[in-house]
Parts: sequence; C-alpha cells; structure tokens
Amino acid sequence: MATFLYRLGRLAFRRRRVVVMLWIAVLAAIGIGAMSAPGTSAGALSVPGTQSQRAIDLLQKEFPQASANGATARVVFEAPSGQKLTSVANKAEVESLVSMLEKSPQVSGVTDPFTSGLVSKSGTIAYAQVSYKVAQADVSGAAHAVQTDVVRQGEKAGLKVSLGGNAVKDKATSKAAELIGVGVAAVVLVITFGSLIAAGLPLLTAILGVAAAVLSITLATHFFDLASASTTLALMLGLAVAIDYALFIVSRYRNEIRDGHEPEEACGRALGTAGSAVVFAGLTVIVALSGLTVIGIGTLTAMGLASAFAVAVAVIIALTLLPAVLGFAGLRIMKGKLHTRRMKALERGEGESMGVRWAKFVTRNPVKVLAVSVAGLALLAIPAMSLKMALNDDSMKPPGSTQRVAYETLSKGFGPGFNGPLTVVVDARDSKNPKAAAQDAYTMLSKLDDVAAVRPASFNEAGDVALLGAVPKSAPTSEATKNLVNEIRDHGAALHQDTGAELMVTGLTAVNIDVSNKLSAALVPYLAIVVGLALILLLLVFRSIVIPLKAALGFLLSVVSTLGVLVAVFQWGWLKDLFGVDQTGPIVSLLPILLIGVVFGLAMDYEVFLVSRMREEYVHGAEPTQAIVRGFRHSGRVVTAAAVIMVSVFSGFLLDDAALIKSIGLGLAAAVFFDAFVVRMTIVPAVMALLGHRSWALPKWLDRVLPNVDVEGEKLRHALEAEQSDSAPEPVPAGVAAGVHTDPDGHSTPRAFSDVRASDDLDTPVSARQAPGKARGLSRLKRRLARGGDATAAADSTESEAPVRRKPLKNPIRRR
Repeated sequence: MATFLYRLGRLAFRRRRVVVMLWIAVLAAIGIGAMSAPGTSAGALSVPGTQSQRAIDLLQKEFPQASANGATARVVFEAPSGQKLTSVANKAEVESLVSMLEKSPQVSGVTDPFTSGLVSKSGTIAYAQVSYKVAQADVSGAAHAVQTDVVRQGEKAGLKVSLGGNAVKDKATSKAAELIGVGVAAVVLVITFGSLIAAGLPLLTAILGVAAAVLSITLATHFFDLASASTTLALMLGLAVAIDYALFIVSRYRNEIRDGHEPEEACGRALGTAGSAVVFAGLTVIVALSGLTVIGIGTLTAMGLASAFAVAVAVIIALTLLPAVLGFAGLRIMKGKLHTRRMKALERGEGESMGVRWAKFVTRNPVKVLAVSVAGLALLAIPAMSLKMALNDDSMKPPGSTQRVAYETLSKGFGPGFNGPLTVVVDARDSKNPKAAAQDAYTMLSKLDDVAAVRPASFNEAGDVALLGAVPKSAPTSEATKNLVNEIRDHGAALHQDTGAELMVTGLTAVNIDVSNKLSAALVPYLAIVVGLALILLLLVFRSIVIPLKAALGFLLSVVSTLGVLVAVFQWGWLKDLFGVDQTGPIVSLLPILLIGVVFGLAMDYEVFLVSRMREEYVHGAEPTQAIVRGFRHSGRVVTAAAVIMVSVFSGFLLDDAALIKSIGLGLAAAVFFDAFVVRMTIVPAVMALLGHRSWALPKWLDRVLPNVDVEGEKLRHALEAEQSDSAPEPVPAGVAAGVHTDPDGHSTPRAFSDVRASDDLDTPVSARQAPGKARGLSRLKRRLARGGDATAAADSTESEAPVRRKPLKNPIRRR
C-alpha cells in the first residue's frame, strides 16, 4: 500500500492542474444532479418481522382505504381565550378548514372533529386526523402548501392552529453549527501550524470533500428514501475526519521538507507513510458504520452508509486532491509568520513540548494516573445503568415549532396519550366467529387501566379482519405506554386460545416501541462485533496481543462513560440549562448504536496515529518508556489538534434546536474527548509503562501466521533507504559517528532511520530529528524561502554555500 500511495502522491503533485480540474468537474456534475433531487425526509422507521409491521402489511391488504403505511397529520385547533370552538362562528371556521384539508392533494381521508367526537370536554380544543395515500417521503409540496394555508387562514380568524404528525415538514435547520465548527478548526490549525497556508489547506480540502459527499447523498434521494438525519450525521463526521486526515498528511509533508527533500519527493513520502495510516483509519470508520446494516432497520442503515460514504470521500480527497493542492503550495507552506516564542524555541531544539512533559509525567507515575483516570471514567459511567431508550416524537421537536405546539395543545385538551394512539388489529380469518372475537378484544381493551378511550371495531369487506383504536392515558414515549402495549399483546395470547383470532398492536407508537426493543437487543451483539473487529485490525497493525486488548477495553470505557453523560443530561436533567435541553426523557434509541459505530472508528484513528510511532521507536531499539515519550514527541501534538477539532465540530451541533441532533453532538463530543485525552493519551501510556516489554509481546507462531499489512510504510522506507545507499555518500562532520545520530534522549538511532520517519509530527525540532550534518537540507530550505523562490522549482544549482550537494534521488520504485 505504501508504495502505491508514494506513486500516487508524486503523480497528483506533478499533475496537480489535471487533478484539480477533475475534482471541479465531478463537483459540478454532482451539484447539477442534486439540484433536481427530492431531498431527504424525516425518515419513517419499519422493522420487518415485528408484530407492528405484520399488522401494517395486513392492513394494507385488507384495509387499503386506511392507508396503513401512509403519512398522517394532526391539525389541532384551539379557540381564542374566553371562547369555545363550539360557538357558531368558530365551528364554521373549523369546518371550512377541514373542507380545505379534504380537498388537499394525496389525502385519503379527514376526520371531522365535531362528528367524530374529537372535541375536548372544555370545548376549547379539537383536532382533525388527516390520512395521506402516500408515505411520508412522498408527501408533495402542494400538500404541504395546503397545510400552511390552513394554519394561516385559521390564525386570521383568531384560532390557534398547529400541525403534528409525520406528514408535517420540519423547519430547515440552521447551519450555525457547521460554521462554528469550521471556525474553531481554523483557529486550532493556525495555532498548530503557525501558518495561514498550512492551516488553510486542510480546511479547503475538507469543505470540498464534505460538499461532494452531501451533494452525492442528496443526488441519491432520486433513487432511495433517506432520512434527513443521514445528511446531518454524514456532514458532522465528514467534516471532522476530513480535517483530521488532511492535518496528518500536511504535517508529514512539512516534516519531509524539513528533512531536505524536494517538494514532490516530500509529497510522495508523506502519502506513503501518513497516507497509509489515513487509509487504515478511514477503513475502520467505514467498516464500523457499514456494520449498522446488520441490525436490519432501514433508517439506521441509511445513516450508516451515508456516513461511511462521507468518510470514504474524505479519504479519497486526502489522497488525491490534497497532494495536488500541496503542489501549488510547494515550499510556501513552510512560511510560518505566526509562530509564538515557544514554538520558535521548540524548532531550535530548546525546551520540551507539552506532549513530552505529559508523557514523562505519566510514565513516572503510571499507577496513580491509571487509578485516577479509570476511577473518573467509571464514576461518569454510573448513570448508564439507568439508561432508558425510546424513539423521538413531536415532544422532542424544537420549542415553538408547530409540531411541538400541537403536541402540547393536544396533551392539554385530551391527555398526552392522544398524541400516540394505538391501532389494534384482530385477524379473525381462522376464527369461527370473527365478530365475537372483535367484541372480546373491545371489552378487554376497555378494562385496561391505562386506556383512556377505545374506538369500536370496523371490519373489512370479508368481515374477518377488524380494526380497533385504543388511546393510552400516558405519553407515547413513557414506560407506562410501553407496558400497555406489552399487556395488550399478552392478552392477545388468551384471545387466540379462546377464539382462534390473532390480536396485533401497531401504529406509530407501537412501531417505535418495536424498533426500540430491536435496537436494545442489538446493542450488545453489535458491540461484540465492533470490539472483535478492533482486536483483529489492531493485531494486524501492531503485531501485539496486549495493545489490541488495551485499545478495545479503552474503547468500551469511553462508550459507557459517554452513555453515562447522556443519561445524566438528557434523562436526569443535570446541567440541562447549560446544554440547552428544555425537556428530559429517554435517550433516543438510535443514539447508543450510532455512538458505538462512530466512536470505534475515531478511537482506532487515535490509537493508530499515536501508538504506531511508539512501535516504530521500540522496534528501532528504544526502551519501552523511551518509546512512549518519543511517540508523544512526534505524534502527541497532531493527535491533540485532531481531537480538539473533532470535539469542536461535534460540540457545534449542541446549538441545534432538535433534541436528537443535540444529543448526537454532545455524545460524540464527549466520546472523542474521553477517548482521545483520557484513554489514548493517559491510560494507554500508563498501561504500557507498567507492562514494559510485555506490551509488544507476540507469540512466534502467530507472528509467522499474521500477514504484514505495512501500515507504517516500512517497505517503502527500506526501498528509499536502499536507493540512497547507492547514491554518493555525504561527508560526516568530525565527531559524529557514521551511520549513527543521537537524539535528545541520548539514544543512538541507526542512520538508515534518521531521515525518513513514519511520524505525524507537526513542528518537531530539527535537532531532535537530524544529525548536525543533516542541517544542510534545512539551511537550503531557509535560503530558498528567503529568496521567495518557486515552491515547485528544482533546487538552485548555483548554491555554492553547500559544501557537498546530495545526489538527486531517483524514484527507486518507478516501473522500469
């Protein structure tokens, strides 16, 4: 892989104009196609094999006029203060609005509040139930326009009219979260690189990548029904990982330039080393997100695949467009006029970075640090034991939205259960007396404590399938409603035994309950799949038994701690005002599964970029503790910057009004913070310091069996080193042993590895990476920058200051 990426990097660098033009053409083509796409929908959930879905399938066959799978809307009317809807003027106005709804496109039926008894006892609130012939995603703009006209006309007459149900279009979400995330990322990149050009490249390529991904997902709505949450999650993840992947490659490119390589060669080496790690890291995220398809829920599958596609685009952008843009930037990317005094001192080899000081502190006090870190995360995980899950409904819509107002008005007039009525189906095709079976079901429902109202049975044309309605007293997402559904189904077993008829509960509330149950049951198996995948992938990369186990356990610790935070904030209400949570309730059922898939991929990113450098140092002869410190010297800063960017991007979604998006933003931000700073940068080095050499132990038989995936570009490095050994040798200053250089830790490192590092270090001091004789490359770089030379031009052949010029490096792996 490293060899292929090396060639790809050099090719994209040389053919930069062609590559950029191709990407512009692709973006234009996708954009044109997306302009006519229907767009995403709210995303109806269905779970094949569940009782609620079987009932819907039966209703579509036996009651086609009921549009069992069609969208529904509730139009709620409230009289002006001091008046009643039953007055002559208000009643006439409501009937006029109901008539408008009956004439709306795609409507199959509308229940009149006055003839159907849908007026509250006080006479101040009423609602009309609107059924559509088409599914939620297919409700036309004309139908939505009628809904808007009904609200407008009703308000002109003095009525308060609000809309609820899945046929109502959500208000367009604000883009402030994305803008804030990009702004924070820009600040972090400028601080990290000290250069506007170096900071701008990751942002530029990330924005282009996210645009390509989102436009492609929108284009896909021509062929698939995709939930709006799919685009939101894809945007959130795509932006975060695209910036991070570009950050790793740009930092490596700068390192290669400092080592004296020409820009094209530096680009090839950057892609062959850091690019390999980016590919592996991206694959882990893609596999984890794609694994959501095994759960069998269409909406979740769409969200997983859309997000995985966005990550794949981020990887492709980083491997193709970024090298091309680097070709235009060339050596100008090294001009850092925004460096602080401390950054300049570190470049001169003076002092130690924060990462190095932190690594030394952890390795000196591993037991204390490990105990405090694990205890802290375990304490945060305690609320997760009280986790309750449910799907979001109109009660979780933004405050002030028409859906939220309709929900609250209906609850005030009739009770919260009217927002989630249950549809009870009696399949009496195998019963000797279908009508008696339906009557038994009606009597049973009427006697249940949590049932507020029961609608009498209506039969199909054959008279062997009955349809009843039951309204709970409790809210749709409450535990009491869930228990009621289970109780009705339990009574259905007795009904089947007595009459031979099968009783099934369906409707939006029952479907949501079945989906939540399925997600809860899938949580542990999916977690096992993800953890097993982590063990296998890390075993291949690090060729160690302990490292994968440690990484998987750390990942589990991050997940349960994050779930604890979500329960404390969204379920218990702790700090809810700080996070803008206006109403507590169960955690959205989709969130834990999504959290596991996303956090797994991101956790493996940090594990690879941080620990791979430690492994390289250990393989080259460093002691275990020294390898940890050197790993932090070269990779700690870039991992910190990447984590800060991701936390910032995810935290920006806390500003969204929707509870679902807000909970996803907090969950991902907390998970990245815990995993990057507590697990990877604290617990991991503490455990490795305690275990010492045992951290890297691998049985010989397993070492022979495992394939060498070469994520760190070891084979490429050897190929390049072999070619350099055939070139003219450089003079060695007096007092410096040939073939050996000494780093600040006082450890000798073979000369073969002093130039080319599989490191993602951003601004590693030159003296920390080069022997004195290698300073010539950096001096030449400074002279060229001072002259303002072309970034992509060949080195000036008239530079007589250098005593000996390195022989130009041929491409050792170019096809001959």
